[in-house]
Formats: sequence, C-alpha cells, structure tokens
Amino acid sequence: MYLTQSLHNALQQDPDRPLTQHQGRVRTVAESADRIARLAGALQKLRVASGGRVGMLALNGDRYHEYLLAVPWADAALAPLNYRWSVPELTHAITEAEISVLLVDEPLCGAAQQLREQCADLHTLIYCGSGTCPLGMLDYEQLITQTAPVPDARRGGQDLFGIFYTGGTTGTPKGVMLSHDNIHISALGTLVSGDWISSGGRMLHVAPLFHMAEIFIWLTGQLQNATHLFLPTFTPNQVLHTLQSEHITDVLLVPTMLQMMVDHPEASRYDLSGVLHVLYGTSPISQPLLERVRRLFPNAKFSQAYGMTELAPVATILRPADHDQPELRASAGRAAPHAEVRVVDEDDTEVTRGTVGEIVACGDHMMSGYWKRPQESEQALRGGWMHTGDVGYMNQDGYLFVVDRLKDMIVTGGENVYSAEVEGALAKHPGVASCAVIGVPDEVWGEKVHAVVVPRTGHEPSTEELRQHCLTHIAAYKAPRSSELVAELPLASTGKILKRKLRKAYWPQENRPIG
Repeated sequence: MYLTQSLHNALQQDPDRPLTQHQGRVRTVAESADRIARLAGALQKLRVASGGRVGMLALNGDRYHEYLLAVPWADAALAPLNYRWSVPELTHAITEAEISVLLVDEPLCGAAQQLREQCADLHTLIYCGSGTCPLGMLDYEQLITQTAPVPDARRGGQDLFGIFYTGGTTGTPKGVMLSHDNIHISALGTLVSGDWISSGGRMLHVAPLFHMAEIFIWLTGQLQNATHLFLPTFTPNQVLHTLQSEHITDVLLVPTMLQMMVDHPEASRYDLSGVLHVLYGTSPISQPLLERVRRLFPNAKFSQAYGMTELAPVATILRPADHDQPELRASAGRAAPHAEVRVVDEDDTEVTRGTVGEIVACGDHMMSGYWKRPQESEQALRGGWMHTGDVGYMNQDGYLFVVDRLKDMIVTGGENVYSAEVEGALAKHPGVASCAVIGVPDEVWGEKVHAVVVPRTGHEPSTEELRQHCLTHIAAYKAPRSSELVAELPLASTGKILKRKLRKAYWPQENRPIG
C-alpha cells in the first residue's frame, strides 16, 4: 500500500466531501488533492531526490496534513521534527537525516534561521505560517499557486515512509525508519480490532503531529473517510469548546490532557455527548480519572493503545469492553491483530504467565532499524523481535501489564523523557559532581522530571539554577522541575546507580503508573 492511496479513493468517490478544517478554512478532497499535487511539484523543483528527506517544524494545521501527503506524492520521505526541541537537538536530527528542505511555521522561524546556518544539507526553508513570509524563505502559498501539479509517484510498500526521531538511552535522539507497509499494517490491524473509531467521522488533532501516535490516528482517519480538524496546541478550555462546537466524534488524548479537562472549572458546562471514541496512550488511566472522564464523555467508547514509534506504533490494545472490567484497566490490553507480543527473560526465552520480564513484539509493523545506527538496530531487533526496553508481565488471558522501564523513561505530559539525556545535561553544570534523574508523581503532568544531585564542594545549586542550565542543552519539557541535593547516590556492587531506591520515597510499593 501507499500513503496517498486513501486520497485517490476519496477523490474518485467523494471529491466534494470536506477533508480538512483549520482556522476557518474548509477544504474539500478535490481542493486538497490539487494543492498536494502542486506542493509535490514544488518539492521536486527544489531538488528533493527520490527518497530524500523533507522536514516539518510546525504546529498542527491543515498544511501539516498536506505535507504528510505531498512528500510521498513527490517520491520523498517524511521527517517531522519535535518543535519543543532545542536548536542543538534539531541540528543533530536535521544533519543526521540529511534533511534538505524544511517547512516552518511562524513561531519557529527564529530557530529555523539558526538551523540553516548550522546544517550543511539544509538548503531551503519554506514558510508555512499565516503571516508575511520572512526574508530568505519561500512562501508556501506562492509555491502552490505558481507550481503545476505533478503525477503521484505512488511511493509505497517497503519504500521508506519516513524517519521519526525518538529519544534514546544514549542521550541523543534516534531516527526510526518506517516503511509505508509498516504504518499501514499497524493502522489496518488496529482498525479490525474493534469499534474504536468512526466511519466518516469528525476527527480532532490536538496531540502534536510530529508524534507517531497522532500520525497513526490521522492515517486511520484517512482510511475511514474522516474530516480532519486541527488545534495548534492543547489548552483544556479550547479543546472542550472545539469538541462541542465542531461536533467532534473522534479524538486522541493522553491521560494528562484528560486530567486537565475534567479539572477545568467549567468542564460540566460543555455537552460532549457527540464524542463517540476517545483513544488514549502513554500510560494506563486510573479508576477515579476514568470515572470522571466517562461522565464528561457520556457516549464515548474508550480504547488504550500501547506501543512505540519502532512499532508504527501499536502493539497492544485495551478495547472499549475491557474498560468495563476494573481489574483490566491497569493493563495495556492484548496483542493487536497485526502484532505478536511476548514477555521474555535475559536469554529471550518466553517466561511463564505472571512472571516479569522484558516486553518484545514482532510483526510486519516493526521498523527496519534506526537511521545510520546498524549496531543499535541489531541489538534492538535481535532474533527478529523488537525489544521495547519495558518490563511487564502477561496474565493467563493474554493481557499485558507494564510495570517498569529498562530505559528509565519518564512520561511527562505525554512526552517521553529519557533520564540519560537529562543527566548528560546536568553533568555539564560546574556544581554537579554526580546525578541521577527519575520521574516522580505530579498531579498535572502525571510524572515530572526530578534531579537527585551530589554537589561539588562549595556548591549548592538550586532547582531553578539547574533548570536554567539544562535549558541551554535540552528542550524545556526535559529540564528538571524539582531537585534534591544528597551526599551520595545509592550504588549496586557493579557501580550502577540504584534508581529504584531513589524512586521508593516517591512511589509507595513502587506503584508507578507506567504505560
């Protein structure tokens, strides 16, 4: 299959159907297809080669939708970037992926100018914002107006769909290589798993589209003839208002977003009875929160997906009916139809049910590897299984329970933060002798980044000092929000820091909500 296939089908069968809606603009299938073909032509004129990477550094919007389809139409590969990253983090990804053309919207123009100076392969910036095009950039709308449409390359199958950067335990982002088949198999397998998305619905995109989870939801919407509506960022009031006023039927929300929405003082004023499906991920949903959310969305069916970018991204699904059984709500569900999931020991032998081990998965949705990282790819995919780095167990009915993370990943507000990366930034502070970073409970973000620091003699760095230091190296959401100074860190006989002991004071009985 190929990504643009759903667009061709819609163009043949229902060309006048509204396809996108954003900031008062409504575009039909036919209008979108024409713009996508013209944008693809512009990319080809800009010397984007077959399989070349085209980046996107932007907030959600209808132009993001056009980018997702125009790049494969032009026979190129996607490379969406996290707009929350710092310039050094973006520079690393752009340089490694050899991105030659970058689409940028208004809030990120300053960073983009720096990136062009620092990235040798980046020769063109396309301004896709709503204001005046800055000097030195090409205007998105002018390119579409002035370029003739080109035939669809119908790039698909095992061709590279895109490079999707995710954090890593090494402290630098890794580019996950996914094919068109990978993402389609994940989408189609999930679609046949049960009633979790509407046919011909109105789908709201509020989670960032640089995340594979939101791209996955967008693709399932394409396959189900959805109308896509976009919000650039999340605010509880705006999402509640949009869900009601725009008659949204389907939405992906992380538990942190759901918590903020039910906590909003005016939440009860909104009529959200039209929302039929809510998909959530990154962590299980607590019983009290689920009950409140169900009252807020009285007619919605809830589904949870567990997976990772490397699995395009779905491995298991907790279906709507499972949410009616309290004992299953803490689970990540069962293997999706397109996936095989196991829990294994250190020798990659499957363990007995109820025994804790590493979670591994396989199937045709599994990545081909990490971009330019053959050794890390071989390690992650050894034996033909994706080793997730998550620890869990499976019950007798095949429900997976995730209980810890080998990679010490912290999920804060739906964003993945890897402790090794934060520790690397902290270690550059002159007052830090050694440190460890853990996730601790937070009512708003689910988890927050917490630094445990052994200071150098004569230094007592404050949380704000440490945070400001980290902001020069990493994105704001990764920087510590709290800290403590200690005389020494607990160590195992091997010299490894015992983070479990550090967490114990914050997570009673290690009751940490891992997703």
